[in-house]
Amino acid sequence: MPGYIVVGGQWGDEGKGAIIAYLALKDEPEVIARGGVGTNAGHSVFIGGKKYAVRQLPTGFVQRKARLLVGAGVLVDPEVFFHELEHLRDFDVAGRVGIDYRCSIIEEEHRRLDRTNGHLHKEIGTTGSGCGPANADRVMRRARLAREVPELGPYLTDVAREVNDALDEGKLVLVEGTQGFGLSLYYGTYPYVTSKDTTASAIASDVGIGPTRVDDVIVVFKSFPTRVGAGPFPTEMGEEEAERLGLIEYGTVTGRRRRVGRFDFDFARYSARVNGATMLAITMLDKYDKDAFGVTNYDKLPAKAKEFIEEIEERVGVPVGLIKTGPGLEHIIDRRDVI
Repeated sequence: MPGYIVVGGQWGDEGKGAIIAYLALKDEPEVIARGGVGTNAGHSVFIGGKKYAVRQLPTGFVQRKARLLVGAGVLVDPEVFFHELEHLRDFDVAGRVGIDYRCSIIEEEHRRLDRTNGHLHKEIGTTGSGCGPANADRVMRRARLAREVPELGPYLTDVAREVNDALDEGKLVLVEGTQGFGLSLYYGTYPYVTSKDTTASAIASDVGIGPTRVDDVIVVFKSFPTRVGAGPFPTEMGEEEAERLGLIEYGTVTGRRRRVGRFDFDFARYSARVNGATMLAITMLDKYDKDAFGVTNYDKLPAKAKEFIEEIEERVGVPVGLIKTGPGLEHIIDRRDVI
């Protein structure tokens, strides 16, 4: 698969970071490009017992040989960018990363507006990262671009050219998205959504590749979907039930407690269709069936877990190629060679 995209199928927090990190290490892509909104989305990866959380850079940083790119459609906060360069110093990220010179910049005023605007912060429940106001300025054609920020100069590049050149040369390219389908500005639960589209098509556009250059779209779902902030959540359960099931989670960026619901098969099918999914990844299977914890062979999964995976495949209409059964990158069942 020369070019493939990984996106979230629910409301974010599906465990994309771990899936992307696994693919980055397993498949060894030569180029890993990040699409999505900006610093309002966080991805977490556990490596050697240590947690690494990133908001600006590709989660595929774990692949030390890969060129790391931030596409033109992604908002850049220089403060966050340089913090992550330091945070990931052990991975030599600074020597491998490139930011598209056309990226819009998140300014302090954008963050202030995001945190003080009652509609955005209190009613919609935004993260306060400044992404909505920054995207509004881009639409109004008054945003400052990365090419206007001197300190970013050494990292600037034409991401679209790099990604397309890599594909022309037959190199493996992994494109990672952020947030989830339910937060899409167009297809999500408007107005309780993020400030742009989050589907695979939009992520491809963010890094400058056309749809014919994408061979596979992997859509990630969590066994118990979660949501941070306000908005419809049809299968949501109460906090007491979530606690009883051990489903207590907090947002990577906001630290807010996540709302928890049961798997919504109809929503998952619609999400897979609009994203053009060729494969699904299911995370936190061990939360659905505790006896599945740590299993790395599909044939050894307990019956309850297998039945759940089979029901997803049947009702969503897309094969499940990756299954995560625990917190570590080693807790993944890879079935891509048999689907």
